[in-house]
Amino acid sequence: MKRRPLLLGLAALPLLASGCATLQQPDAPLVGTGDLGLVVERATGSVLLVNTTHRSILARVDGLGDLSHASLVFSRDGRHAYVFGRDGALTRIDLLTRRITAREQQAGNSIGGAISADGTLVAAQNYTPGGVKVFDADTLALRADIPALTADGQRSRVVGLVDLPGRRFIYSLFDADAICIADCTDPARPRVTRIDGIGHQPYDALVTPNGRHYIAGLFGEDGLALVDTWAEQPVARRILAGYGRGQQPLPVFKMPHLRGWAVAGRHAYLPAIGRHEVLVVDTTTWEEVGRIPVAGQPVFVMARPDGRQVWVNFAVPDYHRVQVIDTVAQRVAATLQPGKAVMHMEFTPRGESVWISCRDDDKVVVLDTASLATQASLPARAPSGIFFTARAQRMGF
Repeated sequence: MKRRPLLLGLAALPLLASGCATLQQPDAPLVGTGDLGLVVERATGSVLLVNTTHRSILARVDGLGDLSHASLVFSRDGRHAYVFGRDGALTRIDLLTRRITAREQQAGNSIGGAISADGTLVAAQNYTPGGVKVFDADTLALRADIPALTADGQRSRVVGLVDLPGRRFIYSLFDADAICIADCTDPARPRVTRIDGIGHQPYDALVTPNGRHYIAGLFGEDGLALVDTWAEQPVARRILAGYGRGQQPLPVFKMPHLRGWAVAGRHAYLPAIGRHEVLVVDTTTWEEVGRIPVAGQPVFVMARPDGRQVWVNFAVPDYHRVQVIDTVAQRVAATLQPGKAVMHMEFTPRGESVWISCRDDDKVVVLDTASLATQASLPARAPSGIFFTARAQRMGF
């Protein structure tokens, strides 16, 4: 009567024994990826693997080439990072084995990319030659090469590439004043929808958390271009016209990055080009509802995950400052000076801490977002971008 349960138990023993052997290997401790992240060391072509729970450095991975404008995305399970180098290289890093597992010199100049919602495709946006290349996430084999062309057939630089639901990507053409949506359901035959006449020189873009609205900033004129990707036939419409340099021309020392935008409740907080202001926008009407004066020209405007705060860093000569906006009071609540040349900020998944890269001080500072007290200071070689694996679960990141 007890023979069948006994046989089932004996059949399971090899699996259990094998599992126990793996668990007991001293040189391969089990770790989760949910509290891991990478810090770009732009001057040395390396990244630091960090643990956000223990605020510690676990390893350094070298051999990544030119990281002067590097960004990265994570696989769905958070195990792999795909690093887009300025020199056009695409590199995959295994966060658990802490080593490079694949590398492809896919272009001459690249400024970022995205991963598809299903995690199977990685797309790179390229300056030289202008276009988008799509790769298999497992092998980095080329699956699609989509040129970006101007009206006279010249190559255009690609910016603002983000993922959309499905195996789709949306991006902007800086030299062609256009936005394109590439459906890569079948990567061998991508279907591209092109929207022309969006405004002059889109320089960066973002997608709302639900994937519906894509917004491209325009360097060549005041305003932004908005596309409703849920529309049967998407078109671009102008929003926030006349907000920026047309009112008070100022030199632009560093282009803001819309990818680090902030959504808190029904409001979006956007950097104003060439102005010492953060724009407050109603996300139901996409109209400006306020402006918050800040210490300089904002570069990244980023919301704490709960939306209670918005953190801002700045271009030169104010790039030693960080300001914290209270989203209830709609004003700056604190001004901090964490170090020289603040490049980037990244919140821990639930926002109790923020990590700040201070390039010219060769350090990363970790602050408590409630008390603003310093929790840690970690050495890093000219750090810039900071990326945590929680991004794997967010659209457009």
